[in-house]
Amino acid sequence: FKNTCTLMFIAVKWIMTELVLFLVEFNLCSWWHSDMTAKTQKLKQTLEPCDTEYPAFVSERTIKETTGNIACEDCSKSFVIQQIPSSNLFMVVVDSSCLCESVAPITMAPIEIRYNESLKCERLKAQKIRRRPESCHGFHPEENARECGAAPGLRALTVLLLLPLLLMLFSR
Repeated sequence: FKNTCTLMFIAVKWIMTELVLFLVEFNLCSWWHSDMTAKTQKLKQTLEPCDTEYPAFVSERTIKETTGNIACEDCSKSFVIQQIPSSNLFMVVVDSSCLCESVAPITMAPIEIRYNESLKCERLKAQKIRRRPESCHGFHPEENARECGAAPGLRALTVLLLLPLLLMLFSR
């Protein structure tokens, strides 16, 4: 009798948990408190070009390493820029002993371009729909595909496959 009561309690607890998860997942509360009236309003939408500009940094690909100094108030801040081989990355090392607060930091935040009314119309007429690139380059010529991957060579151990079954049998 005690085993039956325990199993009944576990079953009721499981059903209540599933019911609560169902209500939370599907948000049935919004069905009970929904406003059945819908308002339609036609808004006149004025189109504006959404152009932004970003600060660009152009590098000379033939230069592999460069050094320089930035003159500050009472010190000189030095830096080294070095290209990382077989990539489009650069390593930048800056001397942090000089604070150099007079020079404003360069951020990568976009700056929105605002057009006057005559330029806005011309810009909207000239705006082209974006297209995908014509070709895809999924690899680098210097990349060795044998050095990475090896996922097909992975195998599941039989012990790990049988472990959940054994745990289920012994937990009863």
